[in-house]
Amino acid sequence: MQNRSYRVALNGYGRIGRCVLRALHERGPAAGLEIVALNDLADQASVEYLTRFDSTHGRFPGAVEVDGDCLHINGECVQVLRHSTPEAIDWAALGIDLLLECSGQYTSREQARRFINAGAPRVLLSQPMASEADIDATVVYGVNQQCLRGTEQLVSNASCTTNCGVPLLKLLNETVGIEFVSITTIHSAMNDQPVIDAYHHEDLRRTRSAFQSVIPVSTGLARGIERLLPELSGRIQAKAIRVPTVNVSCLDITLQMARDTTAQEINQLLREAAQAGPLKGLLAYTELPHASCDFNHDPHSAIVDGSQTRVSGPRLVNLLAWFDNEWGFANRMLDVAAHWLDVAAATNQPR
Repeated sequence: MQNRSYRVALNGYGRIGRCVLRALHERGPAAGLEIVALNDLADQASVEYLTRFDSTHGRFPGAVEVDGDCLHINGECVQVLRHSTPEAIDWAALGIDLLLECSGQYTSREQARRFINAGAPRVLLSQPMASEADIDATVVYGVNQQCLRGTEQLVSNASCTTNCGVPLLKLLNETVGIEFVSITTIHSAMNDQPVIDAYHHEDLRRTRSAFQSVIPVSTGLARGIERLLPELSGRIQAKAIRVPTVNVSCLDITLQMARDTTAQEINQLLREAAQAGPLKGLLAYTELPHASCDFNHDPHSAIVDGSQTRVSGPRLVNLLAWFDNEWGFANRMLDVAAHWLDVAAATNQPR
């Protein structure tokens, strides 16, 4: 990263928005990013309270105070805005280099460009877009951030599951070769599920209590992976289930390889990738007898559990990869933001 600090704002201050703010402050000044404003419809008392206390990630490791519309984080003011539309805010007047869109509500180019039209110079979105035509680039950090040229205005950070799966599939396809992929996402409950049975606008299964059932849900993971790894297009199937935990998820990945292999070879490839190269710090490897809660607040995109690697046939490979679906993804948003802004600065792109 260049030796400069970039001004960023958050739109949406829910699970991902708050994790982004926390992760940035845990990184400290070396992160090179400063959050100067956040926009959310929540009242000031709730914004302060949920910044200070988090049931999943604990107490904020610093001072949090409120003064009018200013949320002071360790003495630094974050301006709190409360507007329901992008057009209601003069983003240019905030002097920001980047807007982190963390509400997940803007999934088309037309919707996302509302921020650009209202003065935001560029937007990093915390969700996959409806199609590749809706975005200038979809980035999984550690895999394809080099595609950024600095001229983009709309970039997607993909999804937490895509950030977990794509690095593993790319590595194994390049080293062993993959013919077919089947993935089951085992995902912690989310806030689109009720605590007790209640109506849901589009999915009958999600009318059921999040903490009484294992619930199959729809997923766009296969489509998301194919966007990043087009060489695997038409060869991926994926499904997802929600389980009664509050955080940390995993991918159960089954691969039909292009040649014979062994569990030892697969694990060695993954172990070495975690220790050196472009995935160091993003991919972790373990063979300890972990449970999901051990990976709460883990910043890696994926943690491969080598003790669960199986090979049958001998071309059928099964892997288990853990990920903190909140904290890992929030850290990748910061990584992509910093890289993108560095590239834009190096190519003298306007704020």
